[in-house]
Order: sequence, then C-alpha cells, then structure tokens
Amino acid sequence: MPPSPKKPRTKRPDHDGPHRKQYEINKQKILATQSICGICGKPVDMQLKYPHPLSPCVDHIIPIAKGGHPSDISNLQLAHWQCNRAKSDKITGTEKDFMDKRDKAKVIGNRNLPLSADWLNC
Repeated sequence: MPPSPKKPRTKRPDHDGPHRKQYEINKQKILATQSICGICGKPVDMQLKYPHPLSPCVDHIIPIAKGGHPSDISNLQLAHWQCNRAKSDKITGTEKDFMDKRDKAKVIGNRNLPLSADWLNC
C-alpha cells in the first residue's frame, strides 16, 4: 500500500507573502522595546534561545487564523515561547464579553489571561 500523500501546508502571510518584510521589521521592534510577556505578564530573558521554553518570541494577539493582521505592530506582542504555544490560536472570553453597555464592540485580545503559567517551577 503506498503512503498517503501529505496534506499541503497552508502558507502564512507573515512567513511567506507580502507581509513577510513588514513582519520582520516589527518583530525586531518588539524584541528591542518590550521585556514583559504579553500572555503571562512575567519578564522575558532575551538571552535565552529557542528551544528553551522561556525564550522570547513574537505572538499575534489576535491569531491570524481568527482574522488578526499578520504584520500590524498593534497585533504583535512579546511572549515566552511556551506561553505562545499554550495560547495557540485561542482568544479569551466570548462575543458577549466583548460588548459594552452601548453595544459597541470592545477590542478582543489575550492580555487578560490569568498569570498562572509559572514555567520555571513546572
């Protein structure tokens, strides 16, 4: 029986495509100017390198898979690699949570995640 064909990978606009250059520019700005993980709220040690779980990476606040902009700096934040992996493509809350009393949409994000990820003591 021949092996099943691999499913073709979907190209991400921040990895391949028109947003790649701007993403790289904004990634360098984030790494140079931020020092706190936008997910867990703890400091990020910029000396650590991948694959260390606490190494720095850039997270899309609103995941691309959920309609977030791939290269807009307002949709990017510094994160620990492990925090970013745990978040995956999740957005916290429900649509009802993002409506205020005047029925205006609030900004959806992940900045209100609990500070429960203590990766050093796991």
